[in-house]
Amino acid sequence: MPAADALNARQVHAVLPGDVDDVTVPSGGNTYDRRVCRELAAAGWRVRETAVPGGWPRPDAAARAGLDRALAALPDGATVLADGLVVCGSPKVVVPHARRLRLAVLVHLPLGAETGLPSAAARELDAAERETLHAAAAVIATSARAARDLVRRHGLDPARVHVAPPGVDLAPPVPGSADGSRLLCVAAVIPRKGQDVLVRALGELADLAWTCVCAGSLSRDPGYAARVRALIGELGLGGRVRLAGPYTGDRLAAVYAAADLLVLPTRGETYGMVVTEALARGLPVLATDVDAVPDTLGRAPDGGRPGLLVPADDPPALAEALRRWLEDPALRATARAAALARRDALDGWDTTARALTGVLERIRWQPVPAS
Repeated sequence: MPAADALNARQVHAVLPGDVDDVTVPSGGNTYDRRVCRELAAAGWRVRETAVPGGWPRPDAAARAGLDRALAALPDGATVLADGLVVCGSPKVVVPHARRLRLAVLVHLPLGAETGLPSAAARELDAAERETLHAAAAVIATSARAARDLVRRHGLDPARVHVAPPGVDLAPPVPGSADGSRLLCVAAVIPRKGQDVLVRALGELADLAWTCVCAGSLSRDPGYAARVRALIGELGLGGRVRLAGPYTGDRLAAVYAAADLLVLPTRGETYGMVVTEALARGLPVLATDVDAVPDTLGRAPDGGRPGLLVPADDPPALAEALRRWLEDPALRATARAAALARRDALDGWDTTARALTGVLERIRWQPVPAS
């Protein structure tokens, strides 16, 4: 066996964001990264982690230099699984290393698809991501829909784009309340997640009994979080809508257990991990009919939908769906039964690890010019 392959046998170097373990800024991407590192190790891979600090995906010179050093430290021919948030915005750093490494890039969200970006910034990020992904040995998306979008967005060879959906851990079914009034939104408070849409919708339901907890980081976009907080005040919802900040671990499990309905008013989602987190507890979901969300929500074996879908960025439609949920006991019962049935069909993180293993095994035997 060549020396590089001996070094590389069943070993993968994971390049992760510097904040991957920061509980003050939890995200689906960080959760995915952390869990797949753990599951790959359990599956027999030697996982070598490198967390790279920086303002990804638009790093300063110091962060780019740090990324360059991190990649330079990897041996020729190494198999690398890199978070696209870290590597996709810096092709001048990454592409030269990609020529000597076996690089798989995990794309949680196309960089240019983030909500609220100026058009020039979105084009710049798209171009950087395109250059990086074309240099990679493999590209990994979190859903089939996201994979197709990446192929179209960047002109990628479909044979090089793979799918490894997130898994989920089953949890005890939520008890639910009789009136279904306890609403929950789990998402970082950023424009893409649409908390402003949710607050406007709730402003139309003042005549009904409900409370809403929004659990998610308030520091990823402080300006947006401040605008959402101001909107809550303007609509007189201060006693009913709570921006609770980030919840993780037992606190997150507890807030799920106390909920009747997860509401995800997202403007864009390549998968939607909180949807399956809710379904893993038999908790129905009201979400937007956008991107991969309908597939993630799925259906129960009998065809029943474990919740409701509404158009994105449409407060009146969301308000109407919430009113239906709150006023219709039969709808709540049907959605709860479907969510419990859907729960039994969810895949765990071991399935994600098997999908990633297939990709990593494939690329680790590919020739590398510098090896």
